[in-house]
Amino acid sequence: MTENTKKAEPACDGNCSSCSTASTCDDPAKKAHGIEKVKIDVKHIILVLSGKGGVGKSTVATNLAMSLANKGYNTGIVDLDIHGPNIPKMLGLEDKRLESRDGKTIEPVRLTGNLGVVSMAFLLPDTTSPVVWRGPMKFTAIKQFLEDVNWGDMEYLVVDLPPGTGDEALAIAQLAPNIDGAVIVTTPQDVAVLDSIKAVKFIQQLDLRVIGIIENMSGMVCPHCGEPIDLFGEGGGKKAAEKLNIPFLGTIPLDPEMRKAGDEGRPFIIRKEGDEQHRITWEHVDAVMDNILKEIKK
Repeated sequence: MTENTKKAEPACDGNCSSCSTASTCDDPAKKAHGIEKVKIDVKHIILVLSGKGGVGKSTVATNLAMSLANKGYNTGIVDLDIHGPNIPKMLGLEDKRLESRDGKTIEPVRLTGNLGVVSMAFLLPDTTSPVVWRGPMKFTAIKQFLEDVNWGDMEYLVVDLPPGTGDEALAIAQLAPNIDGAVIVTTPQDVAVLDSIKAVKFIQQLDLRVIGIIENMSGMVCPHCGEPIDLFGEGGGKKAAEKLNIPFLGTIPLDPEMRKAGDEGRPFIIRKEGDEQHRITWEHVDAVMDNILKEIKK
């Protein structure tokens, strides 16, 4: 293809909030468009996302944040699933609201002394209220959740993103400093793995690191005969990681106690007690969380 026949790059329309290359763009006009990294005192930001819904992404995010806090790190978790904020429910904080002590900054809801939470759910009249917003309004809210919140001096901020590759993920990539990368959550079946591969390529297109893939709902032990059952297939996440040459962070079995933990607002990672099956699940969850930390520290 000659120089004259090359397809011209589309002209910048100034709408950085919906541009996939805004996080790496060096256009001097970008500052005028309002896209600058926010000032937030955090050493490590971990994105948690998936290519499709229903794969347990929020479960991973809450357990990761709880695991980090339990290890003594000052940790925050920001729920950026604007239209379906479930983090407060999964942490037992449904009745909480965001407050401001000085009228200028927002105080995160504290689950423990070193774990703060921010979510759209804390601003809604009730749990059934929908959020009917377009992209620019979500971008503004995400920016406020980062720079207008009194997070304090954090070591880790876990960001729970909605499924897919849309506005919220683009916004956080453009706004947040010190992003270590993204953890991709999938289930074993081909349809979920296909979408997780899209999520991986999306993160790479944003010039961010893929920390690794987690295969959730990876088999379960029959409560009657004790034999393993692969309800959604087996090994899809590991095969995708090998194909894309990115780390495989491990598997998490399908366990009714995981569902129960989320519904009761007590992250599974804090439950070491239980029968043999649940102990094995806990060991898998703990190993996955440790693998995420190991990849970040490499």
